[in-house]
Amino acid sequence: MQPELAIVIPVLYEGANILPLVNHLSTIAGEVTCEVIVVDGDPEGSTLQYLPPNIQGIIAPAGRGSQMNAGAKLTQAPTLLFLHADTRLPQTALSQIRRTMAQVSVGAFDLGIDSPKASLQWISRVSSLRSRLTRIPYGDQAIFIDRATFKQVGGFPNIPIMEDVALMQQLKQQRIPIRIVRDRVLVSPRRWEQEGILRCTLRNWLLLGLYTLGVSPHRLWRWYRPPSLPQSGLKN
Repeated sequence: MQPELAIVIPVLYEGANILPLVNHLSTIAGEVTCEVIVVDGDPEGSTLQYLPPNIQGIIAPAGRGSQMNAGAKLTQAPTLLFLHADTRLPQTALSQIRRTMAQVSVGAFDLGIDSPKASLQWISRVSSLRSRLTRIPYGDQAIFIDRATFKQVGGFPNIPIMEDVALMQQLKQQRIPIRIVRDRVLVSPRRWEQEGILRCTLRNWLLLGLYTLGVSPHRLWRWYRPPSLPQSGLKN
């Protein structure tokens, strides 16, 4: 039977996190039939060795956009959910996606950061407000989209950073509504804790501003990529 939802997870050196995420997804699936596709950007497939036998894993060129596109091509499920390895969904997420997709073709969740620190809680609230006002959620807000709509806009652009923002901008240009679900995903605070909360936040806001002004994503990536964290993407 064809699943109604495909969950595509781009990974790079996520061996410690992938099995807990897969287990989390199995506990919240409920009545929604879904398949999970893990796409490893490491040519050696270092994360895939931690997958249980029932989870499909493939290798694709590193870069969240190209990895997520590769995963999307493997499924015929009518709805695609793109999920980062350090993100946890709310308990009723999959049923909420089903209900939301009955009304619109694109959505995401409000952001929560899995930390009691007041500064990170403030960042999550500001980021959620930003995404509601702009209708441009980031990838760590668990973007979900109708497969036909995803194909219509050409999928994620093959750029090293801001692929999520670029996709949302393309959808807005085509006047495709984007729904933000009020329940929050929980994102690991690891990047803020490793880089420093203020530095990480200001740097990311600066990069978003520069991208909006037309600076090349390839140039932004050279400024963004931390040497200790080879994985691509942008946190709020």
